[in-house]
Amino acid sequence: MATELDFSPPEIPEPTLLENILHYGLFFGAIFQLICVLAIILPIPKTYKMDTESFEMKNSEVIKKPKAATASLSKKPKKETKKKR
Repeated sequence: MATELDFSPPEIPEPTLLENILHYGLFFGAIFQLICVLAIILPIPKTYKMDTESFEMKNSEVIKKPKAATASLSKKPKKETKKKR
């Protein structure tokens, strides 16, 4: 009973470079995830500007699409024939 009890804190080794990178990387990942979740929950309202040039470009694209679709419809599908051996 005369033995002395050692109540000193245990010796903790210094973290290595890899442990430091992992430690701060996990914090960075958690913060990034929180920002992404907040971006989904709190969307930023977008402002729409109606420029005449962009409106005309969109209309011309819409007009071009049906022409391309009709050209592909006029083509007849090729007949697939099996090679005779």
